[in-house]
Amino acid sequence: MTPAGQLAAAIDLLADIEADARPADAVANSFFRNRRFIGAGDRREVSSLVWGVLRARRHLGWWLEKFGATPTPRLLLCAQAIFTGMTPNKIALAFTAGRYGPAPLTEPETIILEKFAGHTLEHPNMPDAVKYEIPDWILPRLESQFGPALQAEMTALASPAPLDLRINALKSTRDAAIAALRAENLTATATPYSPWGLRLAGRQSITAGKTFQDGLVEIQDEGSQLVALLVGAAPGMRVADYCAGAGGKTLAMAMTMENKGHIVACDVSAPRLEGAIKRLRRAGVHNAERHLLEPGDKWTKRQAEKFDRVLVDAPCTGTGTWRRNPDARLRLKENDLAEILPKQAAILDQAQRLLKPGGRLIYATCSLLREENEMQVEAFLTHHPSFRLIPLTDQVPEPIRGDTLRLTPLKHNTDGFFAAILERPA
Repeated sequence: MTPAGQLAAAIDLLADIEADARPADAVANSFFRNRRFIGAGDRREVSSLVWGVLRARRHLGWWLEKFGATPTPRLLLCAQAIFTGMTPNKIALAFTAGRYGPAPLTEPETIILEKFAGHTLEHPNMPDAVKYEIPDWILPRLESQFGPALQAEMTALASPAPLDLRINALKSTRDAAIAALRAENLTATATPYSPWGLRLAGRQSITAGKTFQDGLVEIQDEGSQLVALLVGAAPGMRVADYCAGAGGKTLAMAMTMENKGHIVACDVSAPRLEGAIKRLRRAGVHNAERHLLEPGDKWTKRQAEKFDRVLVDAPCTGTGTWRRNPDARLRLKENDLAEILPKQAAILDQAQRLLKPGGRLIYATCSLLREENEMQVEAFLTHHPSFRLIPLTDQVPEPIRGDTLRLTPLKHNTDGFFAAILERPA
């Protein structure tokens, strides 16, 4: 594709993302699936243009509205180009109106772009929520959480995330996986906290390579790996992954169990559980089964007090994943938080019934908000006073120990995660 063709595709993709309720990556997958003629290199370029806009969407929208313009996909991409060093004249040349290029800039569009001359992306009159690329309503909550560190935390949350992998100890070691990736011209380094983690700089494609296809590695953020590590799933245990999704943490726990014992991956979504099948096979996991949680399901009641460990990686606002999903910042509403809090509490209450005496419930979210994290744990302990909070000691490396696990992109270069260990008395 020509640069003009890439720009036209980026305009179309950004328009689809803004019109679709699905996450941006799901929209992009559909977009490229319907345009097989767009090769891998062009997909990366188009995605880079679009994700650049999504990461600065509130800034760009603020500037366009300041200049009296509607933030259309065309103008958003133009504004982003200006703030990354292109001149209005050079941008105009990309709007070729050729066979594959976007239509030429209109006179009003040209006038708007000329108004950007001499400006930088930041402006002293911008509201803090715009500067931090977050919804207005969430600002007081994050100010309370981070205090003076808020600006630095939000800057880290707005930056692109590295690509983290987890080695599959059922098939490989970390050194062997690094060597296998090197043979594919991929340079991986050990992550600082997870004993299984590898990190690649930038966004690289690994899923078609032999190392991934043979099940030696799995894509998983280091923070997610540490949540699985906290479970302490050991050979011979019975373990429930109560909100398993597509089974990322199920895979990690099956690995620590050395394929011995029994692990059940539960979820309310059949498609998500179906997505786990291929991953389990590729990893060589054969001590796991899947269970679909449906309305009226008696499974939890029948399995009461039969599990040594229960992981609740609860549905949440996902605020800790915004560096991977920048579009989610624009979609999250205050009523979304209000709706999810009672669901989290109900899931915790259901899941604790599965625990044997002496068993441990691990509650985790990829949220930065106290309401979903510490406050949920406090409420649970109030309603279940026999449980106790187990401080993190030898479960994780010393630098991240505490009463609970709290990770942020700024401090740990992971997604934002929270986790707590709750133990039922023997």
